[in-house]
Parts: sequence; C-alpha cells; structure tokens
Amino acid sequence: MLSEVIATRYVTPLREGGSLPGIVEADDLGTYVMKFTGAGQGRKTLVAEVICGRLAQRLGLRVPRLVQMQLDPVIGLGEPDQEVQELLKASGGLNLGMDYLPGSIGFDPLAYQVDPVEAGRVVWFDALINNVDRSWRNPNMLVWHGDVWLIDHGATMIWHHNWPTAAAAAAKPYNASDHVLAPVGPDIAAAAAALAPLVTEELLTEVAADVPDEWLVDEPGFDSTDALRRAYVEALLPRAATIHERISLEAEVKTPAGPPGWLTDHLPEWPHKTHKKKSDSE
Repeated sequence: MLSEVIATRYVTPLREGGSLPGIVEADDLGTYVMKFTGAGQGRKTLVAEVICGRLAQRLGLRVPRLVQMQLDPVIGLGEPDQEVQELLKASGGLNLGMDYLPGSIGFDPLAYQVDPVEAGRVVWFDALINNVDRSWRNPNMLVWHGDVWLIDHGATMIWHHNWPTAAAAAAKPYNASDHVLAPVGPDIAAAAAALAPLVTEELLTEVAADVPDEWLVDEPGFDSTDALRRAYVEALLPRAATIHERISLEAEVKTPAGPPGWLTDHLPEWPHKTHKKKSDSE
C-alpha cells in the first residue's frame, strides 16, 4: 500500500503537463509532484499512474516513489492564479504524489546514450501498458544523477476508458516506431526473457491493490472495487506473455493515395504521347 502524507504548501505549477501538476511540500518534509483528482483527465489518470508506476518499480525500472497525498482545499485560497486556485479547490481529499527529483533534466536522445538492453526494457514495458506518450516529441523521461527515470504514465492502458472493449484492445500490437528509444535498437527479446516471467498474477494483484478504493468506486459494469482491480489484472497478464511478438519498431510505409477521379478522368493518360517536330527535309 502507498504511504500517505499531507500536503502543507503548494509551491508552483508545472505547466509542461496538460493536467497542470504542481510541486507541493508535505508534512514528512518531502517535496513531491502532485497530480490532482480535480484535473480534467479525471481519476483514471491517477489509477494508471499507480498501477504502471508500481509495476515499473517491481520490475526494476526507475520511477519516482509514489505516495497518497491528502490535500486541504484551503491551501488554494492564497494562490493568485485563478486556474490553479480552482484546481486546488476541486481536488480536496486524496490525490497522488511522486517524489520530486531536484536538478533532473528532460531526456534528450541526442545528448544522453541508452544502451540497447536498457532501451529494450523500457520499450517492452511501454508495450505492456500500451503507453502512447513516450515519443521523441514528448519522451516523459528524466535524467537524474546520470540515470534515466520514467515519469507520467497517465496516458496508458487506454482500454480502461471503455471496459466492454478492453479484452480486444489489450490484445492489440504495439507500434513503437515513434518511441524515443526506437533508434537505439532496443533488445526486445532480452527484455521479454527477463521481465515477462516476473509479471505474474500475484504481482499484478498486489500492484492493483495499491490503488485507493475511492478512485475505483462507481465504475459502470463493476459491482465492487475488487472486481475492477481484477479487470486490470486480466488485461495485463496475457499481454505480458506475448506482447514482445507484436512490437513494431519500423515505421509503416504508406503509399500515397492517388488524386480523386473527378480531378483526373478528363486528362489524357500519362506519360503523354509526344509528337516529333517535322524536319525541313520531310
């Protein structure tokens, strides 16, 4: 179970994220990046952060420590930014915090080298959770003390936004051609051999149990939070065994569509027939 802390001071917003996370100090004297239940993406973003973050940690990947954070909306009364103030007011109660990594910098593939083995583990993990948000445009990785750390897993497991289609969605392949680590030549086979056996039913059950009940209640189609947790296990367990066989690292080459008929039907065939110019002797 995640440890629980109480937010004592809101420091500043992080406007790089669409959900407007913020740096917050807590009663354990720690500093955290806080993600809010009142943000537009909703509580499923926090559920994904917990399940994927805890799973990554259990698989030996570097992810900031996660905590439950209690927030008193009164903290937002002195906030001058109206948008931030409204977010804090809407997020009273339990939110999610992750350790703030001071001095960390955003990952740049041109400035920091990742070997194929480590790259393979990251790509395999992203394929498992169907992470659509680790591209070269938005790597969602930090470099801290010389190591790569994975952050921001809210845009994963997209099947949990439509549970009736979850089984079919979880069975789909993973296109990693746009992944920030694709050019490294990730060793997917080695990653699958090392990590897939670790993703057991027991591990996934333990990871799902870390999600607070109040983020899981009232989900349509489920009569209990335990049933919903079970659904996450059932989606991830079979995917872990075979997803390495369905990871595509090469961009699909698409043949451009021809122009519409109404634009070309009246034109002569190409190449056009040429007519030689008659010489003076003819």
